[in-house]
Order: sequence, then structure tokens, then C-alpha cells
Amino acid sequence: MGRSAAVAVAGLAVALTAPCALAEGDWEITRDGERAAKLGLQWLAANQGRAGNWESDDLGLVAVGALAFLSDGHAPGRGRYGDNVRRALDFVVTSAKPSGLLNVGSQRRDMYNHGLATFVLTQAYGMTQDKRIGQTLDKALKLIANCQCEDGGWDYEARRQRNGHDLSLAVMQAKALRGAMDIGFEIEPRTIKMAIRSVREHYKVTGGGSGRRGGAGEADSVADLPGVFTYDGNRSTTAMAAAGVVCLQEFGKYDDFRVRHSIDAVIGDIHGRMRKEPGKVPFDAYTLYYVSQALYQVGGERWRKNYPALRDACVRNQRTTGDVQDRGSWDAGSHVGGKPGRLFGTAVAVFTLSIPNRYLPILQQAYLDPRTARTPGGAGATGAPSQP
Repeated sequence: MGRSAAVAVAGLAVALTAPCALAEGDWEITRDGERAAKLGLQWLAANQGRAGNWESDDLGLVAVGALAFLSDGHAPGRGRYGDNVRRALDFVVTSAKPSGLLNVGSQRRDMYNHGLATFVLTQAYGMTQDKRIGQTLDKALKLIANCQCEDGGWDYEARRQRNGHDLSLAVMQAKALRGAMDIGFEIEPRTIKMAIRSVREHYKVTGGGSGRRGGAGEADSVADLPGVFTYDGNRSTTAMAAAGVVCLQEFGKYDDFRVRHSIDAVIGDIHGRMRKEPGKVPFDAYTLYYVSQALYQVGGERWRKNYPALRDACVRNQRTTGDVQDRGSWDAGSHVGGKPGRLFGTAVAVFTLSIPNRYLPILQQAYLDPRTARTPGGAGATGAPSQP
């Protein structure tokens, strides 16, 4: 990406090392929610291990473990959990390949782990301005741009080809790209425009009309019909409905009708399909991760009326008794089992409970101008790139 991947000027650090906003009111943060988050962090700290990776080589999961601490305001090397954050981030950074790829597992997990880990590093860099993290980010973002497929999506493996695979890969990169822009990295506008086009191709009309998927010249009536984001243009899940919302919001398409319809489908699932099993996060960790962010990004009454249901379900399902390997934890519910699954579930639950703190740069509601792929007023908007 050359100069378009340049990082923020150091002056932005002052604005991002402390929270820019507080909870809107008592309805967002409750004592039970705060207690559950603290207990979850205690589990993460007690079970992290000397290497800092919770006995997992999955860089995405290790990064999410770090994200849980960051989302509760714990910076690397500072305070009670400073060492825990530092060791998790060190594991991710030192595992980066010369190409910039943040994956040491199967090639089929290249862009999953890479996108997720890159996003977390953007949040850590925005809070610390750590030069080593900045250098790792620079290469990681170049890899995301270089691996974008011709249709604007991404494949499982870190390679450019004609067509991307599915929406689950695009949302990982969307989070990374927006996280980077929010802290001052400049991203090539063409990368964002191609990704937006690809994401829209994963939207499906579900009620009446022609059933055509969205495009630039679609009839107004299509915008009024129910619809939802899908995995591959056809198969719909709660996770993908939320993921599509996250993508378009991160790319600055706040008023896109697809966002409105898909978030309404997600809200219906919050009240009808959430997991109610003790010891497991509501839905599953992967779904909860995107549902909570989609709600927060849309905001307004949808956030106000529905976030408490997510928060309270996390509180109800947490393990609050047992030994150090149990107390304070949640299982992921699906996709990942064993200790890695407990890491994933616990980290995502803590993240969900901590969103109202707004400590993370990504949660501080910067407006993105999609025409220039820059955040107005941020360092990336100055056109004066500098190396970390």
C-alpha cells in the first residue's frame, strides 16, 4: 500500500490514551455487569500462562484475549493487568511472519486470524503508540490490501484471486481497516470501495418483490422490503446478519437501507434465539462478538432497548463458582472447544460487557468519509504520513 498505509502522527496519542466518552446512563452499566466483567478478567489473567497465549497458537484467539483487557481500560505494561495485556500482544507481534501475516496455524485460517489480530493491534496502537506494534500493523495492512480479491472480497488463504469466499472473511478485514483509519492510518479508497461492493452482494431480500440483491441502480421498492446479510448471498445466520451491518457501518455507509433491515433481523434473534445455557455465552462467542458491535454502531433506540438483553444474558450464564479454571468463565458455545473455547467465550463476554466504557478507539464514534477513506480531523486526514 506504500504511503497509503502510513501511520498516525504522534499527537493523536493524547486523545486516545483515555476514554473520550462515558456510559450514557445506569441502563448501560450495572453493578452485576461490572462484577461479571471483573470476574472474567480474573479468569483470563489466572489462566493465561507464562507464554501469554492461553496455550493456543491461534493468533486471533490470543488477540481477542488481549482485546478483553483493552476494552476494560487496561493498557499494556500499566496497572493490575498491564503484564497480561503486554504478554498477549507480544505473542501476537513476535509470531508475525516476514510477509506481515498474523497466522501460524492452518492456511485455511490465514485471513480469519490475520484480520482479527490486525484489528486488535489497531486498538492497542491507538491506546499506546507503541512503535513495534505500529511497524507490525503497517505490514499487516499492506497484506490485507494485497490479498483483496478482484471482486472486493477475501479468501481464507492469504492470496489474491478472482473471487472472495464469503462475508465472514470480509468482516474481519473491515474491522481491521476501520480500526486502522480511526487511529490515523491512510487506506487506499479503492480498497474500501471494492469491499463495499462485495459486502452488498451478500445481502438478500427476504420478503416480496423480485428478490434481486442490491446494486447501484436498484428500484426504490427494494429498499422498503425486508432483507438480511448472508454468508454467501443465500444462507442467512444471525452472525452474518450482524456482520454485514458491521461492515457497512465501518465503511461509512451509515444510512444504507441494508443496515436497517439486517439489524432488525438481528434484534428479532436476540429475543428469540439467544442461548440460555449456564456456562456458555448467549448465541455463541462468534455471533455475540458481531451482534454486540452491530447494535452499538447502529445506536439509538435499538441499542438502548436491546443491549441490556445481551448484557444480562452474559451475566446470567457466567460460571460464578468453582476453582480457578472455572470461576468467571464462559464457553464459546460452538466453533471452538476446550480451553481455547473458554478463552474465546470469556474474552467476547468481557468485551460485550465493557462496550459502554468506550475505552477502545473503535468505540469512540469517529465519522468516516468513505469517499476518501479517512476520518476527518484524525492524523490520517492530514496527508502527512510518518513512520512509527
